Amino acid sequence: MLKDKNIVLGVTGGIAAYKAVDLVSRLKKQNANVDVIMTKGATKFVTPLTFQTLSSNPVYMDMFGEPKNYDVEHISLAERADLFVIAPATANTIGKIANGIADNLLTTTVMATKSKVILAPAMNTNMYLNPIVQKNMSYLEKLGYKFIEPGTGKLACGAYGPGRMAEPIDILEFIIDSFYKKDLEGRKIVVTAGPTIEPIDPVRYITNHSSGKMGYNIADEAQKRGAKTILISGPTSIIPPKDVELIKVNTTVEMFNAVEKHFSDCDVLIKSAAPSDYRPEKTYSTKIKKKTNANDELNIKFVRNPDIAAHFGKVKQEQIMVGFAAETDNLLKYAEKKLKSKNFDFIVANDVSKEGAGFKSDTNIVTIIEKDGDFIEYPKMDKSQVAKVILDKIVSLLNTKAR
Repeated sequence: MLKDKNIVLGVTGGIAAYKAVDLVSRLKKQNANVDVIMTKGATKFVTPLTFQTLSSNPVYMDMFGEPKNYDVEHISLAERADLFVIAPATANTIGKIANGIADNLLTTTVMATKSKVILAPAMNTNMYLNPIVQKNMSYLEKLGYKFIEPGTGKLACGAYGPGRMAEPIDILEFIIDSFYKKDLEGRKIVVTAGPTIEPIDPVRYITNHSSGKMGYNIADEAQKRGAKTILISGPTSIIPPKDVELIKVNTTVEMFNAVEKHFSDCDVLIKSAAPSDYRPEKTYSTKIKKKTNANDELNIKFVRNPDIAAHFGKVKQEQIMVGFAAETDNLLKYAEKKLKSKNFDFIVANDVSKEGAGFKSDTNIVTIIEKDGDFIEYPKMDKSQVAKVILDKIVSLLNTKAR
């Protein structure tokens, strides 16, 4: 996502300047080009040599120093920036930018740039909560500047409260998100993920091997692309994506009810979950005990669960529905049959017997089959990449419907 992107990083004079060192390292690992501008105060906390070494670029500090290149530095930096990040952003620098003061190389370059500007505030709690600082930030937000909310905790000054600069990994995620096309803005997407479990007694249940990884990657990608994303998930151990509404369910009936609640006003339903087709007819209230007889057998009668995909495939209006088919043989045949019987707009099929395409794998090997029978086979990809492919196709369908 950040390959060959030009990131200008402004570092101001605060103790959190040491975190900017880690941020530069993380940006370089994402193959971004990083130019660092330091204020005079920042050099008191971290040496310019540190940033020069990590960024593999000269560090810019002085408006009137000897130029690193034969151009006007603040203009050239401003023009080549794909993104401008200030971390840490002190109350002083925020105030200067809000009031149009350009008295050092950093603030002058900010005034000259047309790129998006992201600020990560870092300061004492009382300073951060000061009405003047809050007013300055509010004003800049109205102008389109973006702020990464600081953390709450014990600060270097000993105070406890908001004002601690966001962690570099969170700033990096914010930066990556800023480059996403918001081509799903205004859309509501419902994603189902993971297995369901059907209890036999208080100790035992039946389930399947679904990990939920594919669905969680889809929900994460949809949210980053601007969609209001509802993730209806069976039991998993995965940390849910940020800013996604998570609805936890256990049984197939619970998943059906959750989908029903959100289906009528959604634009897209992506059925990546693997709900149980059957459930025990009777659920025991106490643990079933084995008998002493060596030939003892346990017979459990199963009944059909509601077919979530089939039901909503029948009642859908303008919604786009995407299904999944996890098979072990006759992939295309069974997937095409499911595509038609569930009334999906397209189906994502994968042979779970293949290495790198199983439930718990971080990769997948998929074939996308359309209503007219056309299909595209994809090579092994990370599930995050598969999610992009799926959502690209959804965007294309939404755009076609809108014409």
